[in-house]
This record gives sequence, C-alpha cells and structure tokens, in this order.
Amino acid sequence: MSVLHSNSKKPAERPETPPNRGYVAPEPPQRFHRLATVRQLEGVSRRTLARRMRVSMKQVKKEENEFTDISLSVLYRWQRALGVPIQELLLQPSEELSPPIKLRAQLLRVMKTAVTIRQRSRQASIQRLAQMLMDQLIEIMPELKGVAPWPVVGKSRMPSDYGQTYYRRLPDDFLPRSDDEND
Repeated sequence: MSVLHSNSKKPAERPETPPNRGYVAPEPPQRFHRLATVRQLEGVSRRTLARRMRVSMKQVKKEENEFTDISLSVLYRWQRALGVPIQELLLQPSEELSPPIKLRAQLLRVMKTAVTIRQRSRQASIQRLAQMLMDQLIEIMPELKGVAPWPVVGKSRMPSDYGQTYYRRLPDDFLPRSDDEND
C-alpha cells in the first residue's frame, strides 16, 4: 500500500516491517525415532512392553515420544522387547515398515485373532478351524507359537453385579471438607 506525502504528489512506499532485532524463529522440533509407531504396528500394548523391559508404563510413554532423544542402550532395549531390527526403530524416508517386518506384523495379528477365536468359540467346528489356521501360521513362522489372544475389552455384567468402584471405596478423609460441613 502506498501513502501520499504532503509535500509531494508521488506515492511513497510504506516502511518495511522492522527487522526482528536478533530474534531467530525456533526450528520445528526434531523427530528422533519411531518407537510408538513400530509398537502399535506390532500390536504390543504399553503395559506389555513395560513388563518386557522391566520399566514403568510412564517410562515407556516418555521414551516412545518421537521428540525424546534417547540413548543407544534404550534403543537396543526397545529392539529386544519388540523383536524387530534396530533400523525399523529409526526414522527413515519412508514411514512404512520393511516388507519382512510388515509381513511379520500382519501374521502376528492374524495369529492373535485365530487364538482369540479358538478360545472364545463354543462350537467345536469353529475351534478346529481356528486350530488348523494356527498350525498353518506356525508352519510359516514358528515364533508365533505361544502368542496370546487379543485382550478382552470388558465383560458382560448382570444388572445385580457391582462395578469395581463399589469395592474400591475411598476413605472418608480422602477429600477435604468445607468449613460448612465441619460445623
């Protein structure tokens, strides 16, 4: 936009925005690894991973933040717990897993589903089909033997069943009382 000076008839340019006086815009945060992505693709929960690595879930959550700069020993601990090549945990130009690791993750999910179907089905024919599928998967990938089923998200309750909160009561002095209640 231009502004007219009172003494001249030609427009003058507006002054440029003042220089930023030494301020340098912060760089975007740097991503260091892809631990969370690989954990999720492998179908491993934080709780399971914490147990495998013998650390707290809080520690797992902190370490899997892609902006957390972790040591090499921590990276190797994750590699052993997830059972994947270490390069899968590092950033790569492509965010997808390498074909062998992707196939392994897919077979693992199919195995977990087959184990779940076998355990939860009440029909003998369905259990046999699930067992046959499990046997074939183990032929392809022997390390799938002993895979656990998918976790149960919840169980059906009868209307007369109490939830766990009923049994885990808080002590009376847990919450502070207001002055009105103390009188």
